[in-house]
Amino acid sequence: MEEGLLIAMTHQGPRIHPVIVPTSTILQSFNFYVVESDGALILIDAGLNSKSCWAHFNQVMNANGFEAADIDKIILTHSHDDHTGIVHHLLSEHDIPVYAHKNAAPRLNREWAYLHHRLAFFDQFYEEMGCRERGREHVALLRQRANEKESQALNTDISPLQEGDVIDGFEVIETPGHWPDHIVLCHRESGDVFAGDHILGHISSNAMMEPDTAGNKQHALLEYEHSLKKCTDYALQTAYTGHGGVVENPIALIERRLRGIDRKSEKIRTLIGKRQPCTADTLARAFYEKAYDREFSLVISEIAGHLDRLETHQRVTKRKVDAEWVYSLS
Repeated sequence: MEEGLLIAMTHQGPRIHPVIVPTSTILQSFNFYVVESDGALILIDAGLNSKSCWAHFNQVMNANGFEAADIDKIILTHSHDDHTGIVHHLLSEHDIPVYAHKNAAPRLNREWAYLHHRLAFFDQFYEEMGCRERGREHVALLRQRANEKESQALNTDISPLQEGDVIDGFEVIETPGHWPDHIVLCHRESGDVFAGDHILGHISSNAMMEPDTAGNKQHALLEYEHSLKKCTDYALQTAYTGHGGVVENPIALIERRLRGIDRKSEKIRTLIGKRQPCTADTLARAFYEKAYDREFSLVISEIAGHLDRLETHQRVTKRKVDAEWVYSLS
């Protein structure tokens, strides 16, 4: 989709007005959507908290004869900052109900208990992965960001959504993996799906290691793989994504992503065979090389996810040595 696309998309389904905000990063764009469905005007996701996203939103609204006060509800696919941004601006001027996954509220409202559990989780997680010094640096950064982003809390009641709920013609599908509180919204009649970051056309979506709201470890990649497979049970025709372009025939893309997960697991297993016994940190440094320092948290998350997957399928074993997990082939 091109910047500033104002023409509504209609194909026997909801009337969709995309808000496309370009970025020079690998994400290509921040996408969110003004949607007319079942007589309601819905904002699905909300971009970044930036002047650019706010301006693009108002451009699309004005071009279609809407005002911000016309938005009946806001639905968030997940609680990442680049999907919740202009909610702050909208709620400061209008009383609009916000809907998200039933477990999203602690993250969206930046509740102290959740943030405390999260920091404690990553303290232990990075130690167990064998990246103690680099991990401590990152936890310090997370603590700093938690303080800096305190003002980004929505501080509003979140109307909870869960698997099977139907809201204004859209069925809620729980799709944890990229993030624990991720959902997609499927319009069964048209096959339209608002996919958030669950699938992206131009890049693979990260399955991000993240604790639940009580600080317990989640098996992000296994959950992501399950969520992808779940979506193949639906007759999806067109996926409106959080970044990049619209994806036609998303089932074919999902099948490619599933094959890609399996291939990467096998590559990591081969690397373990050459370096066993080894820690996740050792594998991350060898597998990602220069990207290790540039994208530390993402690459450790990725490696840890594949190790969980390989262990679950009894392809590797692990044992603890001085508080670190070390991995070998089964």
